[in-house]
Amino acid sequence: MATQAQPSRDDFAAMLDDMFGGADSFEGRVVHGTVTAIENDLAVIDVGLKSEGRVPLREFAAPGQKADLKVGDEVEVYVDRVENMHGEAMLSRDRARREAAWDKLETEFAKSARVEGVIFGRVKGGFTVDLSGAVAFLPGSQVDIRPVRDVQPLMDIPQPFQILKMDRKRGNIVVSRRAVLEETRAEQRSGLIQSLAEGQIIDGVVKNITDYGAFVDLGGIDGLLHVTDLSYKRVNHPSEVLNIGDTVKVQIIRINKDTQRISLGMKQLESDPWDGAGVKYPVGAKLTGRVTNITEYGAFVELEPGIEGLVHVSEMSWTKKNVHPGKIVSTSQEVDVMVLEVDAEKRRISLGLKQAQNNPWEAFAAAHPIGSTVEGEVKNATEFGLFIGLDNDVDGMVHMSDIAWGVSGEDALALHRKGETVSAVVLDIDPEKERISLGMKQLERGGPAVGGASSGSGVNKNQVVTVTILEVRDAGLEVQAGDDGATGFIKRTDLGRDRDEQRPERFQVGQKLDAMVTGFDRSKKPTFSVKAMQIAEEKQAVAQYGSSDSGASLGDILGEALKARTQR
Repeated sequence: MATQAQPSRDDFAAMLDDMFGGADSFEGRVVHGTVTAIENDLAVIDVGLKSEGRVPLREFAAPGQKADLKVGDEVEVYVDRVENMHGEAMLSRDRARREAAWDKLETEFAKSARVEGVIFGRVKGGFTVDLSGAVAFLPGSQVDIRPVRDVQPLMDIPQPFQILKMDRKRGNIVVSRRAVLEETRAEQRSGLIQSLAEGQIIDGVVKNITDYGAFVDLGGIDGLLHVTDLSYKRVNHPSEVLNIGDTVKVQIIRINKDTQRISLGMKQLESDPWDGAGVKYPVGAKLTGRVTNITEYGAFVELEPGIEGLVHVSEMSWTKKNVHPGKIVSTSQEVDVMVLEVDAEKRRISLGLKQAQNNPWEAFAAAHPIGSTVEGEVKNATEFGLFIGLDNDVDGMVHMSDIAWGVSGEDALALHRKGETVSAVVLDIDPEKERISLGMKQLERGGPAVGGASSGSGVNKNQVVTVTILEVRDAGLEVQAGDDGATGFIKRTDLGRDRDEQRPERFQVGQKLDAMVTGFDRSKKPTFSVKAMQIAEEKQAVAQYGSSDSGASLGDILGEALKARTQR
């Protein structure tokens, strides 16, 4: 019997060609092989080709670990080339793992499932992640929910990731650790919210402080403790009461399960100071408080921790009107106030600052009764009179009709300047309306006294009066109206219409003559004029006794007027 011949190496290669379509079909594929030897840092692997291939041992180890490989182990490798220039097969364990990993990752990505990986390197803008052989990019913003300063503790540790994007042709994979944390956190929040209830008292840790409040960790979910719910007393900033890391006891005020937002409160655990406020702070009570805040419309005064009242700008001062509250009081100042109104339901108390002080109008009335004389400075002139500054910062008004006898309107207002010190008589006081009426002409000679009594006949502008010559001067005559009236002066040029009549020396002391009041000087003394009287009488005579077409001469007209005056 003939012995069957054993197939040669060439025959084996031919068989492979028949089975796989040729050795070249191995290239670019993942095949099984057997470890035949370990030489230095290389593993010799037989995959059934003409020659064996060598693969670095590090490709069989996870990042940061040693390879656990021995002769006889079966492994999967990627055939890069069937034979190189040295006649060896070009094999790669990394490529094999990568190809297998891509297949698995594409399946997981399609299902939006999490994958496990290890952060093993740092690159520009983020980090590299080993996904069981495939290398992915982890952006810095996707590492954690909040910025992470030190990522070292997260490296070389297997942990879950979410694939955001992958492109096999380009070899790009982008993953996120943050998405996994947010999903886990959302699951925890949902479960925790179900276990919480409004009104529940719970301990928490202050995680963050903002201008409007503080965020408190309730064990996996944050709640907002608004600044208005920190305390019944005024809190300008949460940092005045809380510090990050503080453990606080809070009450759950509201839970919105749709938005998973929780509102917390601390003051709700305290007794409400507004309970019984109407009894503690009756209207009319005088109290001492501290100014906590100043606005354009008034100042807030704390009567006790948690209870503040508003002093409206109109209730701040008896005398300072239209003044910013900050010019009357200052923050933290202790002030005396009076309770004006209490609304416990709306948690409002109206206070008065000026009511806790003496009413300066009542004090003035007590010190200066009607008819008394006062002195003050002209503060302001208006279209209806002068305002005079008096004691205790109150003002009195002199109506323009009470400035001087016989003078009114702008002529009366022009007699005095702002800043001038004047004397006046108190005519009337109304503390409720905060009004003081004064008179200046009542202090002059020749005018009726306060209350209506007459001390002589007064004189008015354009009035013709009989005067007595008191003194003859080169410039004119010093005269007096009536027997005990106002004294005044007739200028030389006002002694008559003609030049011959304008000689003072033709008059004597004690002589009487008629003259017209033409005005008043700054001292309120009347000025007289004979000339003005003559001109006025002439105009009146022409109007009464003749006209331009009557045919009467000026002499006839004046003669008739003189005759009529003599007969009176």
